[in-house]
Amino acid sequence: MKFIQNMVNMKINVMTTDELMKYAGQYNIKLSRPQAEKIAAFLRGKNFDVFDDKSRSQIIREVAKIAGPNTAKEINKLFIQLTR
Repeated sequence: MKFIQNMVNMKINVMTTDELMKYAGQYNIKLSRPQAEKIAAFLRGKNFDVFDDKSRSQIIREVAKIAGPNTAKEINKLFIQLTR
């Protein structure tokens, strides 16, 4: 299980704008390209652990600042589904 967690975290920590836009479309999350660029820049290289509640909430707070609370809630729901 730890291997899968590491793979998921690594993917989030190197997420590109295009990948983020693709996933947003796949999961019906409204996200503009400028928002995706800012979120991807925030995530890149930070070594966040989305399986850790404190780390995940830090990401969600920043996403809320960038893309608004509704988008942050949708992304949080997705994170929770993927990490449980």
